[in-house]
Amino acid sequence: MSAAGKAAQAPFDTRIAFLVELARRLHQYGTSAPRLEMAVAGAAQQLGVIADVWSSPTAIIVSFAETGRGEEGLAQVTQVIRLAPGDVNLARLCEADAIADRAIAGELGLREGFRLLRELGRPETRRAQAGVVGSYGLSAASVAALFLHSSWADLLVAGAIGLVIGVITVLSATRPRLAAASEAISALVATAGAILVSAFVVPLAIKSVVLAALIVLVPGMSLTTAVREISSQHLTSGMARMGGAIATLLKLTFGTVAASQLCAAFGIHPGTYALPPLPRWMDWPSLLVGALGFAILFRTARRDWAVVVAAVFVGYLATRWGGLLSTAIAGAPFGVFLGGLLLGAMANLYARYLHRPGAVVREPGIILLVPGSVGFRSVSYLFERDTTLGMDSLILLVTLLISLVAGLLFGDLLVSPRRSL
Repeated sequence: MSAAGKAAQAPFDTRIAFLVELARRLHQYGTSAPRLEMAVAGAAQQLGVIADVWSSPTAIIVSFAETGRGEEGLAQVTQVIRLAPGDVNLARLCEADAIADRAIAGELGLREGFRLLRELGRPETRRAQAGVVGSYGLSAASVAALFLHSSWADLLVAGAIGLVIGVITVLSATRPRLAAASEAISALVATAGAILVSAFVVPLAIKSVVLAALIVLVPGMSLTTAVREISSQHLTSGMARMGGAIATLLKLTFGTVAASQLCAAFGIHPGTYALPPLPRWMDWPSLLVGALGFAILFRTARRDWAVVVAAVFVGYLATRWGGLLSTAIAGAPFGVFLGGLLLGAMANLYARYLHRPGAVVREPGIILLVPGSVGFRSVSYLFERDTTLGMDSLILLVTLLISLVAGLLFGDLLVSPRRSL
């Protein structure tokens, strides 16, 4: 009997325990519903198990039956797993994928594989948490320079506020009550901090600084994943994720409006003097710093940092070039479509030939393409009762989401995926 065949002959409960733990880890590390369901069902088939998987942002339901039990199609075991929404962790996602491959191939016992998967759930070290805090500051500063073309003062203040928001986010991971309101608190702190600095230290472009500082919390990735799930007929998961993203936008907008009104009530008004913008050559150092920040933010293994940086550069350059390609085509949507197309194809090639999850290329690559900031501005305009700008921004948000998702889908057609992740 082959090594892979021995894995399929393990006790039924052992195989189920391994598959349930695999599903738990994939969900925890930010895998979307279609890819999670495909990955777990494929692993189950190789272990001689029929698995019907249903995944949502907050739960997984899996029904198991051994192959060869006739055509009744009745499940022997159904497992319900209640989970918090996952967060992208590329290093642990790659580890979980490697453990699954080794266990299915028979190089690793299923019990040992289960133990290794369970160990992946260990809490993050203080060093890793410090890295996450730093990535918030780097991401905020790079966005302020790269997209908003703000002044040096805006860049430094956005980076400093980003660090504070990173601390709030890390603290909320182990404090459920703080986690429920962390987005609103972060937005309030960011807006109040920017207004105070602008009023008493140096004039700032308040909206640009606040948007840059909050960029990591703006749910652009969630909105994109939701549309991808809806387009693949995973309607429950897609609509639930969309609802969560909208709730996050509302909390962020409430925090910014509340801070603005609070400062106005105390007679604190930001300075209005406009400082000179950053030089154009700052785009490239800012892009490199942002790419490194995203590598840390997504908890990427050091061996994959170069891949992440390359993916971020490809996504940015493709979008920028596509936007300038033709005046006859709406620049931003076509550029986003082109970036999604290239990144989708590159992620599938990376997964096919290096036998690692394509998410290492796909997730960091599209981070600069997702239109979360447009959604934040749309809700902010509506809160300010500027319905015209609010609706214009909302239409642009929908257009960009459709363009990005269409690009990723066409990328899958251009290079067919051979691996679920």
